[in-house]
Amino acid sequence: MTRRGWPPARAGWSTVLAALTVVPGPAQAALPGPALAAAATPVCQVRDERLTEISGMVATDSGFVMVNDGSDEASRRRIFFLDARCAVVRTVAYPSRPRDTEDLVVGADGTIWVADIGDNDRTRATVGLWKLSPGARRPVLHRLTYPDGAHDAEALLVDGDGRPVVVTKQGGEAGVYVPTGPLRAGVTVPLARAGQLRLPATTTANPYSFFGRRLVTGGATAPDGRRVVLRTYADAFEFDVTDGDVVAALTTGTPRVVALPDEPQGESVSYSGDGRWLLTVSETADQPPGTRPTVLRYALPAGPASPVSSPPAASPPAASPDVPAPADRSPSTPARDAVDAADSGAGAGGVRSLLLGVGVIVAGLLVALVGAGRARRTRRR
Repeated sequence: MTRRGWPPARAGWSTVLAALTVVPGPAQAALPGPALAAAATPVCQVRDERLTEISGMVATDSGFVMVNDGSDEASRRRIFFLDARCAVVRTVAYPSRPRDTEDLVVGADGTIWVADIGDNDRTRATVGLWKLSPGARRPVLHRLTYPDGAHDAEALLVDGDGRPVVVTKQGGEAGVYVPTGPLRAGVTVPLARAGQLRLPATTTANPYSFFGRRLVTGGATAPDGRRVVLRTYADAFEFDVTDGDVVAALTTGTPRVVALPDEPQGESVSYSGDGRWLLTVSETADQPPGTRPTVLRYALPAGPASPVSSPPAASPPAASPDVPAPADRSPSTPARDAVDAADSGAGAGGVRSLLLGVGVIVAGLLVALVGAGRARRTRRR
């Protein structure tokens, strides 16, 4: 999701109403300290002008595979294969126009799944997964439908059986959806809601402040299938997977957290080919002229997941020499201060409930603003 036209003059009422359906639950637990703020190491720069809205990335033994989000330019609506230096070595075109490609994952057999699941206005009757089998010249479209209405989503994982797992992008609890049967070209397969997850709260600086820490913008499955990771605009959350059960990992597990501070438009995440590192890349469509997407490498935390405790007072993450962590760039307002106070656990009793209520309203408006910039492109498709 890009920030083109940010902030929009007016968001669609359908988006606002959908965002405001978030229902406040129990106070969100926070990590017992800042997320691990490891220094980011630049790996390579993507210099191909067709790749400025990168929404999905996966590392391979020879380099990377990347996709843009929905684009009006035909040259950008492709699956891009890059070498280890981030140079494009070949592309694969879609047989028909995709709507909004937001993520991709590679299965154990080498199959590439491209997630055509973006839906800012929540108006799509179906979403799609493009399957590119090893050696195939074109991907094949598989259509899916949600059981409970349209959702915006940007994260795709794959479980131990090779089954795709979709995680929605929404405030509060994100939905976890899986196909109810084998995917078949030309047949729309229903999805089933397998559960939901609520990510721990952090204090990591990012362009969208409080709400940037809540929206799931990408996912990745480790090469050995024993770990998966979801990311927001601010952090990465790594879950251990037992017996290939990704749904159980997401809905019952406690994640390890890696801070990804101040990435311009962080939506993509991948494990390295050997599974030892976490890799990210940001969109650069709305960044200063000459800015190139840069693949960044982060160290993964070792050991079991950190326990979740009662919320401490909010504190900024530690700065690193490669990726600075300045204060949030969103302007300070009474409403925003109230949201951040609720997020960090400040207040008690009726005051806390009031702050949480304000937070829900502001969060809903932020969903509308973040999505409206790209919604115009989606409606034209």
